[in-house]
Amino acid sequence: MPVSAPRTELDDALAACRSYLLAAGGFSFAINLLYLASPISMLQVYNRVVSSGSQVTLVLLTAILLSAFAALAALDGVRARILSRMGVKLDRLLADKVLSAAFRSPGGNRAQALRDFDTFRHFVSSPSLSALLDLPWVPLYVAAAFLLHPVLGWFTLGASVILLALAVANEFLQSRALREAGEAAGKSQSFIEMSLRNAEVVSAMGMLPGLLARWRQDRNLVILKQTQAADRAGSVGGAIRFLRLSMQSLALGLGALLAIEQLVSLGAMFAATFLLGRAVQPIEQIVGSWRNIVSARAAYRRLKELFDQSPPADARLSLPRPDGALAVEGLHYALPKTTRLVLRQIGFVLSPGEALGIIGPSGAGKSTLARLLVGVLKPSQGAVRLDGADIRNWPEAEVGRHIGYLPQDIELFADSVAANISRFQSGMDAEVIRAAEMAGVHDMIQRLPDGYNTQVGEGGAVLSGGYRQRIGLARAVFGRPSLVVLDEPSSNLDADGDAALTDCLASLKAMGTTVVIVSHRPGSLARVDRILVLRDGAMDALGPRDDIAARLMRTERPLPKVANG
Repeated sequence: MPVSAPRTELDDALAACRSYLLAAGGFSFAINLLYLASPISMLQVYNRVVSSGSQVTLVLLTAILLSAFAALAALDGVRARILSRMGVKLDRLLADKVLSAAFRSPGGNRAQALRDFDTFRHFVSSPSLSALLDLPWVPLYVAAAFLLHPVLGWFTLGASVILLALAVANEFLQSRALREAGEAAGKSQSFIEMSLRNAEVVSAMGMLPGLLARWRQDRNLVILKQTQAADRAGSVGGAIRFLRLSMQSLALGLGALLAIEQLVSLGAMFAATFLLGRAVQPIEQIVGSWRNIVSARAAYRRLKELFDQSPPADARLSLPRPDGALAVEGLHYALPKTTRLVLRQIGFVLSPGEALGIIGPSGAGKSTLARLLVGVLKPSQGAVRLDGADIRNWPEAEVGRHIGYLPQDIELFADSVAANISRFQSGMDAEVIRAAEMAGVHDMIQRLPDGYNTQVGEGGAVLSGGYRQRIGLARAVFGRPSLVVLDEPSSNLDADGDAALTDCLASLKAMGTTVVIVSHRPGSLARVDRILVLRDGAMDALGPRDDIAARLMRTERPLPKVANG
């Protein structure tokens, strides 16, 4: 028996919105029933009013028809409101989870996830979905045509099938081009976003002409595929409009022929024309909005894949605050979708309050190891344990409070200095100031225009590199974490900044915080207890700071291999 795929948060959100869809479907049924008022009125006018000459009957029929049209318009407006509210509820249920899944995603274009969600949400609230909800009621008009006369019924059915076949052909003609256009547009958008983040580099080194040429290649592919899809859509849409108009005229002629033969009434001739037009209208609307439908379907598939690949962590037992004992056991890490090992057989143990310095040549895997230690990356093999518990088994909402991390590429958020230091937790003013004092940046912040309330701009653009690094350090030590991992914390610091970093490390050790620091600068390692040397993704040496430093000075002597972490 095949095993069904596990339900995702996307499935749960859509299930919660099912009542909205069912209600919209019910209104669609009522709307399509009311559309029958027009052909029924035609039959009564031509069959009763014209023959009897009763003006009272004509007035009553007109009043009833206008009432039906008013009810139809009201129900159509209610249906639109239902679908709009469905989009709102979908946003409330899923927007945060999409962003969370994007953060958990192992890589790729994370911003695309939110764009996909907005595309799908807009489709849910759009007239395109209304046309899809009207499509199942096409048989209602075909059945009404059969009631007029079997010939008219078969003609209406045949016309609907032909136009439906054209809609299916439109799928094969457009879908591939639209999918390729969407993929190319995503790549182009990612490239230009990355370029805009590095606008200073582009401007300083005169890269703009080459960058525009590179971007234009992606842009031309997007335009080419969109043009192909638009040309094919135009051809199919034109064919459908031609057939609809032609078939309506043929239906009128066929009804006239049957009326001449006295097989149907004169009213049936006009009613059949209306029924045919209404039967094929949803098909024409669907073909006209096919681009939106394909985009929404592609967005849904990418969202489904995102949630499948990045499921939320299972509910885990809340663990007590860790002391900071860190154990790295047989750690291996390979790049996603490859077998190339970036790190292999890494193992060491740190006691609470102990500090480890990690050094090595570029490309040795130092930053990758730092990211593994804080749980940003998932090891291919082995484990990182904090107080004996695998760091990835800690409750996701809790483990971050016990870890401080300063990445090599520092990104501050477009908010105040205080919000960045506090990790966006409110009511923690005393802890914010304490963290800033530990990082030696309190006095510097006080000299900013609005102090701790100063807006740092996107990425911390209004601050210098040294300011950003020291505020990032304050964020890392905020909340008295049990483990602090610093990746090149002194790369933008001056002599005062180095001194502040050294004092901060001393304070962390005095608090019993375990510290791991990646650095190329010897001054940053003055307070560490041991040094780990990485080379080509493997441990080359591990030992007391003074011993490793002395051996590094003797370049003629190779470092001993480590047999056991």
